[in-house]
Amino acid sequence: MDILSLLRTFCDAVERRDGNAFAALFAEDGVYHDVFYGTFGGRPKIAEIINDCFYRTATDFRWDMHDPVSDGETLYARYTFSYRSTLPEAKAARAMFEGVAIMSLHSGEITCYHEVANTAPAFVDLSFTPERIARIASKQGAELKARPEIRRHLAG
Repeated sequence: MDILSLLRTFCDAVERRDGNAFAALFAEDGVYHDVFYGTFGGRPKIAEIINDCFYRTATDFRWDMHDPVSDGETLYARYTFSYRSTLPEAKAARAMFEGVAIMSLHSGEITCYHEVANTAPAFVDLSFTPERIARIASKQGAELKARPEIRRHLAG
């Protein structure tokens, strides 16, 4: 599957709430690292993030990938992403994000998905309290500090 088809299939599966089609893009032992929900390993768990986690408090997803760049082993794509929140405090607001998807590829399958996302505008859209935003940012900071590539930044 070419890169543009892979990305369109990826986004369409989320928009259709088709976790199995989404997970089929991943290697059997692939890993999906979500900025909110954490890490999901293996196709059954990757399907679960779409079918259960994403749609638990949201509907009407829209996901578009822009400007993809790949060397065949790593794929980067800027994205825009939104959904209609069903959280009571959000009052059916459309939460909007932008970010960069980073995918490791092997034999045409995604072995690892990671993202860097600007979540701040969505927090405003969702009417999150400052305390809730601080809890989320703290969790994201802890996950960043736990990654091997950040060790040098934490030393002395």
